[in-house]
Amino acid sequence: MANIKSAKKRVLIAEANRQRNVAWKSSIKTAFKKVLTLAEGDDKEAFNTALSKAYQLCDKAVSKGILHKNTAARKKSRLTLAAKKLAK
Repeated sequence: MANIKSAKKRVLIAEANRQRNVAWKSSIKTAFKKVLTLAEGDDKEAFNTALSKAYQLCDKAVSKGILHKNTAARKKSRLTLAAKKLAK
């Protein structure tokens, strides 16, 4: 542990940020899994809303600095390809 007061504060802030980032990334993964399970089913309306929600989560994570914009674009692209493949 750090000895300087400001360094101790930074350790606490870094841990809080890490936990927030992990929670965001987890919610994105959950949304992606939901989209993939709905892609196999017949309910296209629920699938489209879930896909929209997954895109929204990725874009919001980019704006908050949690994901890089290219990472989000790659994730969205792979999700779309996987969903189309399952829908066939």
